[in-house]
Amino acid sequence: MPSPTAFDFFDTAGLPAPRVGPEQARDLARELFGVDGAARELGSQQDVNFLITEADGTRHVLKVSNPAFGRPELLAQNAAAAHVADREPGLPVPRARPGADGETVQSTVVDGRELHVRLLDHLDGRTLSGDGYLAPSVVAALGDLTGRVVRALRDFRHPGTERVLQWDLRHAPRVVELLAEYAGGDADLVRSAARSAAESVGRYAGELPVQAVHGDITDDNVVCRTTPAGRHEPVGVIDFGDLTRSWAVGDLAVTCASLLRHRGATPAAVVPAVRAFHRVSPLSEAEVEVLWPLVVLRGAVLTVSGRHQAAIDAANAYATAALDQEWEIFRQATSVPAEVMTHVLRDALGLPARGAACPPREAALLPALEGGRIATMDLSVTADGLHDGRWTLPGAEREAAAALLRSGADAAVTRHAERRLTRSLRDSATPPATVALAVDVHLAGPAAVHAPWAGTVVSAAGDTVVLRSDGVDLLLGGLLPAAAAGGRVEAGARLGDVLAGVHDDAVPAAGGASRQDGAFGEGAGEAGEGGVPGESGVPAGGPPAPDAFTLRVQLSALAGVRPPAFAQPELAAGWQALCPDPAVLLGPAAASDGTSPDDLLRRRDASFATVQEHYYADPPRIERGWRHHLVDTEGRAYLDMLNNVTILGHGHPRLAEAVERQWRLLNTNSRFHYGAVVELSERLTATLPGHLDTVFLVNSGTEANDLALRIAWAWTGRRDVVAIREAYHGWSDATDAISTSVADNPDALATRPAWVHTLPAPNAYRGTHRGADAARYGPEAAGEIRALTAQGRPPAAFICEPYYGNAGGMPLPDGYLATVYDAVREAGGLCVADEVQVGYGRLGEWFWGFEQQGVLPDIVTVAKAMGNGHPLGAVVTRRDIAERYRSQGYFFSSAGGSPVSSVVGLTVLDAIRDEGLQENARTVGAHLRSRLLELAERYDLIGAVHGTGLYLGVELVRDRRDLTPAVEETAAICERLRELGVIVQPTSDRLCVLKIKPPLCLTRESADFFADMLDRVLAEGW
Repeated sequence: MPSPTAFDFFDTAGLPAPRVGPEQARDLARELFGVDGAARELGSQQDVNFLITEADGTRHVLKVSNPAFGRPELLAQNAAAAHVADREPGLPVPRARPGADGETVQSTVVDGRELHVRLLDHLDGRTLSGDGYLAPSVVAALGDLTGRVVRALRDFRHPGTERVLQWDLRHAPRVVELLAEYAGGDADLVRSAARSAAESVGRYAGELPVQAVHGDITDDNVVCRTTPAGRHEPVGVIDFGDLTRSWAVGDLAVTCASLLRHRGATPAAVVPAVRAFHRVSPLSEAEVEVLWPLVVLRGAVLTVSGRHQAAIDAANAYATAALDQEWEIFRQATSVPAEVMTHVLRDALGLPARGAACPPREAALLPALEGGRIATMDLSVTADGLHDGRWTLPGAEREAAAALLRSGADAAVTRHAERRLTRSLRDSATPPATVALAVDVHLAGPAAVHAPWAGTVVSAAGDTVVLRSDGVDLLLGGLLPAAAAGGRVEAGARLGDVLAGVHDDAVPAAGGASRQDGAFGEGAGEAGEGGVPGESGVPAGGPPAPDAFTLRVQLSALAGVRPPAFAQPELAAGWQALCPDPAVLLGPAAASDGTSPDDLLRRRDASFATVQEHYYADPPRIERGWRHHLVDTEGRAYLDMLNNVTILGHGHPRLAEAVERQWRLLNTNSRFHYGAVVELSERLTATLPGHLDTVFLVNSGTEANDLALRIAWAWTGRRDVVAIREAYHGWSDATDAISTSVADNPDALATRPAWVHTLPAPNAYRGTHRGADAARYGPEAAGEIRALTAQGRPPAAFICEPYYGNAGGMPLPDGYLATVYDAVREAGGLCVADEVQVGYGRLGEWFWGFEQQGVLPDIVTVAKAMGNGHPLGAVVTRRDIAERYRSQGYFFSSAGGSPVSSVVGLTVLDAIRDEGLQENARTVGAHLRSRLLELAERYDLIGAVHGTGLYLGVELVRDRRDLTPAVEETAAICERLRELGVIVQPTSDRLCVLKIKPPLCLTRESADFFADMLDRVLAEGW
C-alpha cells in the first residue's frame, strides 16, 4: 500500500475546484461529446458539475474533475459504474458517455490548466441531501443499497483504484493529524477522538477484507424515488469520484456517518442501515468491531477536511455550507463511547454478547448487611406499588424503599437493567433514559462501605469513590470517602460511609457518559418529576419518607469513562455489556432479575387470530396507562390521542377501587335482585330526554346496535333498515350488514343483504354536496326513504351516528336528522341514534351527540365510554317499545348489568360529573382545534379540521382542489408521531384522517404537545 505523505494529501486532494462557468460547460459538452444543451451548475466539494439539458429533455451530468485526479482514476470510476450496473441490474448508476474518439475521459485546457471532462447519464430523482428527517425504512433502504454496491464491487479490479486518497479511511488518522489545525479550538478534541478510534481499528486491521469501494455512498450521492407517502427512498447511486481500494466495511461506515446529520438522528438511528447491509453483504466479527470507530474517523476527517477546503477555496459555497453538518456528524459519532455502539450493533445483528462480568468478591461490600434481609424493589412498568400515578410523583423511589424498610428489611435494593417506570417522562419527544445501569442500595441508617477486592482508588471526589481493579471500575456514589485517590487498597479496606439523602429521585439531566472529572452520571432526562395535584389518590408530593441512606453501586469496563446511571433503551444493550450487574457484591439475596426483551409479538401471532390486528408494524409493548398516557415496557410514555374507550383516562383510582370493592362483595347476572343495576338504569335515563325511560344493559356497542335492530323489527314487524354509507356499527351478523365502511370490511358495499338500504354519506367536505350545498343531503335522504315506502319496503329503523365518527369526527349538516327522522316516522319506523363513539360528553357542548342536531331519537345505543374500557353497553328506549320485544321471547345478557359492570357504569358517570370532564372536553378541545386550524393555514397537506370538543379529525389531502386522499402520508405521519411519543391512527374509508379522540382528562399542555409534534412532523418535508 502506498505510504501517504503531507505532499500527497495537499497536492492530490487539496486543490481548488476548477473555474468553469455554465457557458464554458455548454461549449465543452458540445465540442467533446457532441451534446448541445443548457448548462446549470451543481454543487461539489472539489470538482465542478453541470446539469446539461438537451432540447428534447434528455439530461446529462458534465463533470470537470479537479486537477488533482488523473486519467487512470477517472477511467476506473467509469469502469466501476459499469461493473455495478452489470452485477446489480436493478440498481441505477450513471454510465459514462464516450466522446467522438470513443474515450469516456476527454481532456481540454481551461485558463492554462489541463482538465479532464466526462459526460455521465443523469439519473432522474432527488437525493437525500440536507438535514431532513429520515424514516427507519429510508435508513434501511440506504443500508441495503450500500450493501449491494459493496457486493457488486467485490470482484472489481482496475489499476486506477490503487491510489492515495484522503477519503480512504485507512489514511484517516494521518489526514486528521495533518489538517487538525484547521479545526481551530476543536483541534484537540478531534485529534483525541481520531487517535482513540484508530487504536481500536488497528487491533483488527489485518482481518478486514480489502476491495474496490465506492467511498462516498452518502445521503448526497444516492438517487431516490418518491414513494406515495412522499418519502424519498434510495434506489440508485451516483458519484464514483472517491473510488479506491480500501476496507469494504468503510463504505458502510461512510453511509452511517452521513445519517448522523439528519434531524432526530441519534447514533442508534443507524441500526436499520447496518441490519440491511448485513443481510446483503454479511459483516465479519472484525468488521463489526471496527464499524463505529470508522464512523468516528469519518466524522473527524469530514470536519478537518471540510474546514481545510473552505480555507483554501473560500468561494466554494458547497464546501462552506456543509461545515455545520460535518461537525454534527462528528459530534453525534463521539456522543457515545465507541465500545458501547459496538455492542449495540452486535446485539442488533444477533451476534453473541462479549461483555464484561462482575469479578467475584473477595470481601463484603457492606458488612452490615451480611446475613441480613435484603428486599428487592420493583420499579418496573408493571410494579404494583406504583399504581394511581405514584410513579409521577417526586420521591416515588425513596418512598417505595422506605415502605420495604418499614416492613423489616435491612436494605431495599433496586434491579440492574430494569426499565424504571419512575424514570419515565410524559409528553417527551425523546425516549428517556430508563434502563438502570447501577444498583441503588437503600438503608435504614448509615453503614460502612468496604472494598470487595484489592485495587487502586482512582477517584475520591465529592460523594463518589472509584476503585479500579483488572480493568474494571467499581463506582460508589452517595458516600463520605474514607480512602484517598491514588492509593492502593486491599480487599476489605474501608472506602467510606453511606450518606443520608444524596440520591433522590429528582435528578438533574446529565446526559450520556462523562469523563473522570464529572459527577456520577444520571443519564439523559429527569425522573420522578411532574406530579400534578389531583391526578391520583396520592397527595401531590407523596407521603413523607424518612431520610434515605442510599448507596449507588455500578461497575464499568470503560476505564476512564463515567457511565450514566441510566441508559436510553435504544443504547441499553451496549451499556449493559460494559456495565455488568453488581448485585453479586451484595450477596446472593440481592440477585437481580432485570427486564429482558421477549418474543411476545411472535407468540401473539402464533396463538391469537391475526385478523385481530395490532397498531403499528413494530408495536411498542404497552403494559400501563395513566390518565391520557400509555407506557411501554421500556418506560416510554406516549400521549394517547386515540383511546375514545377510556373516557376517564387510564388507571383511574376511583374506578379501580369501586370494581375491587364490588368484586369482593358480589358479581353475578342481572336476574338476581341487587341495587347497582337499578341505580345505573335510573342514572342513565336521567341524562336523556324523558321519553327514553327504559334500559337494556349489554356488553358492547355491537350488542347494543344489534339489539336496537331487533327491537325495531319487533316493534314494526318489518325487516328493512336504512343506514348511512361509510359508517361502522358492529361486527355481529346484523350490525355488519348495516356497516358500510370499506375500511372495516372491503366487501361491505357488495355483500349487503336485500333488507339493508343505504343513504349517501352526508359529508360536507368531500361528498356529493359540499359546503352550503350540504343542506341538500337531508331532503334527498328523506326522498329516498319515502320512495322505499312507496315501493312497499318501509323501513323498520333508521340508524345513524348523530355526529359522523367514521369520517373523522364530522358534524352532520344542520337539520339533517330532523328531516330524515320525519320521513322514517311517517313510515312507522324507529330512529336509532348510535352514540357508541360520540356519547358521554365527548363533544363538550353536548352530553349526547343527537342534542347537537336538536332531535329526539326513539332508541339510543351507547358503549365504549360507558365502561371506560370495561365491557359495558346499553340500549335506552321508550317503555312501550321495550315491551314489544317480548314477542321475540325474553332478553338476557350474562355480564350485561352485572353488579361489577353496573358499579363501573355508575362510577364513570360520577367521575365525569365530579371531575368536570365534559367541560374539559369543551375547553381543551376548543384550544386544540384552534391549534390544528393554525397548522392548516401553514401546511397544504391539511385539507380540513373536523369536529368539536375532543371528537376531532384532521383530514390530509395531496391536493386541496381535487381532495386526493393522502393515505400513505397519513400512515407515515402516525408512525413518525409514535417515534415522537404520540399515539394516533388513521380513520375514514380513505384512511386519510387523523383520529383524535383522547381521554377527556387531556390537559391543555398535552394538547399543545400533540400540536407541536404534528407541526414538527409536517415541517420535516411533507
